[in-house]
Amino acid sequence: MPDAATAIVTAFEYRYRDASNYKVSSRILLSGSLADEERALVMSKLHDDEFFVAEQVGIPPLREALYELSGGPTEDDHGWHEFIAFIDEAPVIDEPLWGSARDLALKFANVRSWDVAMFEPAMGERR
Repeated sequence: MPDAATAIVTAFEYRYRDASNYKVSSRILLSGSLADEERALVMSKLHDDEFFVAEQVGIPPLREALYELSGGPTEDDHGWHEFIAFIDEAPVIDEPLWGSARDLALKFANVRSWDVAMFEPAMGERR
């Protein structure tokens, strides 16, 4: 078993951009790497080759990071996040692992259609 210094870690980088183009980016770290077929599977599940619903695949949503600027949900908020890239990198000790690269591929594989409406703030909660 490889030690933490030599373990393979893959970063899944993603972004949330509201309708006013305010944006926040982040990443999750995955143990292991994705085979070319797994990367292709994830990419094939993205809406319009870039969008996904973070909650639907268990990835932390980013929209709340913008609430500090807006005072809470607004009419510009929606459920879509943007995939940016897979980055193979050395492990970063101070960041926790989200799970395995295989786990992420399986979560995307299980998506039949993106359900963006179920993650949008209720109209009464918007500013």
